[in-house]
Amino acid sequence: MAVFISENEKDTFEFARRYAATLVGGDVVLLNGEMGAGKTVFAKGVALGLGIEDEVTSPTYAYMNDYNGVLYHFDCYRLSSGGQAEALGLCDYFYAGGICLIEWAQNVASVLPEKVKKVEIIKLGDGRRRIEYE
Repeated sequence: MAVFISENEKDTFEFARRYAATLVGGDVVLLNGEMGAGKTVFAKGVALGLGIEDEVTSPTYAYMNDYNGVLYHFDCYRLSSGGQAEALGLCDYFYAGGICLIEWAQNVASVLPEKVKKVEIIKLGDGRRRIEYE
C-alpha cells in the first residue's frame, strides 16, 4: 500500500481528485475509516476528478447515490449483511460499469467482488489524516 499524509480537508479532497485518474469503469473501491475520518470529503474529490459537478452527499439513508452511472457512492453503515445489500439490489451496481466507492464495506463483505481496491483514512489529529491506498 502507498501512503499520503493529508494536512487538512483540502489536501484530502485534492488527493482524492488526483486518485480518481487511477480509476476505470468497473473499479470497486472500499473506503475505510472511522466516523469523521473524511470518507465523504474523499468521495467528493473523486467525483470532481471524474468530472461530476453534482453535489456529493453521504448516502447514509439512501444506501447508494448514483452520479450518472459514472460513480456509485455507497454507505453500508446501516446494513448488517451482504444478504441485505442483495435484497436492496445494491450488488447489481458492482457490475454496472461505473466506479463504486463503498463506505462501511465490512458490513457487506460476503457479497463484494473478489477484486477490489482499498483506501483507508486514519485520523492523526489536528486535521491531519494518513491515507493508505492501492
